[in-house]
Amino acid sequence: MKGRDLTELAARNLREAILRNSLTTLGVAVGVASLVAMLSLGVGLQTLASQRLNKSGLFDAVFVTSRRGMRGIGGPPQQQPKPAKVEGAKPLDQTAKQEFEKLPNVTEVYPQVRFLTEVRYAGNSYSANVLGLPESSRSTGAFDGITGKYFSSPTADEAILHADFAKELSPQVATLVGKDLVLRYAARQQKSTQDIAAEKDIDKQLDDMMSGGISIVSREKKLRIAGIIESDPSAGIAGFGGGRVFLPLRVAEELHPAQPNDVQEFVRAGGSSKAAYAALTVRAKSPKDVLKIEDAIKNMGFMTFSLLDATRSLRLVFTVFDLFLGLFGSLALTVASLGIINTLVMAILERRREIGVLKALGATDGDVRSLFFAEAGAMGLLGGVFGVALGWLIGQALTWGTTLYLRRQDLPGVKISYVPWWLALSAVAFAVVVSLIAGLYPAGRAARLNPVEALRYE
Repeated sequence: MKGRDLTELAARNLREAILRNSLTTLGVAVGVASLVAMLSLGVGLQTLASQRLNKSGLFDAVFVTSRRGMRGIGGPPQQQPKPAKVEGAKPLDQTAKQEFEKLPNVTEVYPQVRFLTEVRYAGNSYSANVLGLPESSRSTGAFDGITGKYFSSPTADEAILHADFAKELSPQVATLVGKDLVLRYAARQQKSTQDIAAEKDIDKQLDDMMSGGISIVSREKKLRIAGIIESDPSAGIAGFGGGRVFLPLRVAEELHPAQPNDVQEFVRAGGSSKAAYAALTVRAKSPKDVLKIEDAIKNMGFMTFSLLDATRSLRLVFTVFDLFLGLFGSLALTVASLGIINTLVMAILERRREIGVLKALGATDGDVRSLFFAEAGAMGLLGGVFGVALGWLIGQALTWGTTLYLRRQDLPGVKISYVPWWLALSAVAFAVVVSLIAGLYPAGRAARLNPVEALRYE
């Protein structure tokens, strides 16, 4: 029997018992829809988590500190496994920063500038922790719901306040945008050799010479409030959280604030006035480049840390989650396959005479088997296509309901369901395969039917 004849005959048989075949196909569609809806939920949640985490900038970053004095609490210095040919411990200074910038696949290197300050606003004083933010932080999700705006430029004398701190300044936080405040902080001042020589006080001149010309002085900086944010962009391994006032990184560096490691580095350097960073963040083009960058920095003699291990654990959790969702979704499709078996077995009883005529006209057992397989495959294909569409609609309804609930809670909406092309094609293929398997018994039974007995059947 030719393929064209087989297709036409199968389509005619499906049309003759349209109600029963439609209900069977609908059962397959419902099974596929449940499978697609559950898996799309797992894929959507995984995509949402990955996008948010990647957007946070934590998984494409390497956090670098000096090997000098890396001690645990009450314990000996912590040691990382030494790679081959590790150089001696070096200061984390401007020279090291320039070396990191030359590494392949590095997009930017910036220091963590953090310092305590006294904020003066409306005649009152408040203690706050200040953090400098690089220009790349603009793309993080921390500023999605900002009241006001982000920094107008990397050198703007502007500040962004955390909402909790803004509430201390004024109950109406929105009114703070555009107002001025003053930072009073401890600055690190470097005196030149000429300035030291010009000192009239011999004792002071000797102190300056012994300290390398470094002194800590009180400074003030007037800033305009650009915006208020609810989330903390300094949270996580990069900044350890707790930031209350945020400045453009270049502005924070130009203030030359005294850092906790200044005195420590000065003592280790034997009076050197060369400034060193407490930590540097090295940004990679992609998370896949992080390991190579880490190895290169370790070979330079520095300590490194990244969150790739957390990423692997996260992927494992979502893989197991998707597996269980797929198993539960497959149960409905398995139940639907029983409907296919029932429909085709009933078709054999109703079409015994037709099968006998086909065999009497020369149809082989393989032709009869192929006919029933074609009918089962057609129901699986149609059910799979409609099931994917129905599963997508269910996912959209879940996303709509979740977004509506979140907006009532004053939270931004999210897309929790996602149907990629591979999931749609796999669901349709799975429906066809299950339908063909379900048609094995009816097709075999029809093929074994004796044509003489079939023609006698009334």
